[in-house]
Amino acid sequence: MWYFAWLLGLPLAAIFAVMNAMWLELQRDRKLAEEDDEPSPVVVGE
Repeated sequence: MWYFAWLLGLPLAAIFAVMNAMWLELQRDRKLAEEDDEPSPVVVGE
């Protein structure tokens, strides 16, 4: 019966890994989007 644990555990671990990677990419994209929204500093005298 150990194979039932493998049959359920491996897909669950794979789904968790994919969801974690997607979440990390969304966090990075959100951070980059927030940086793009900020106005660039104006340099006077150049």
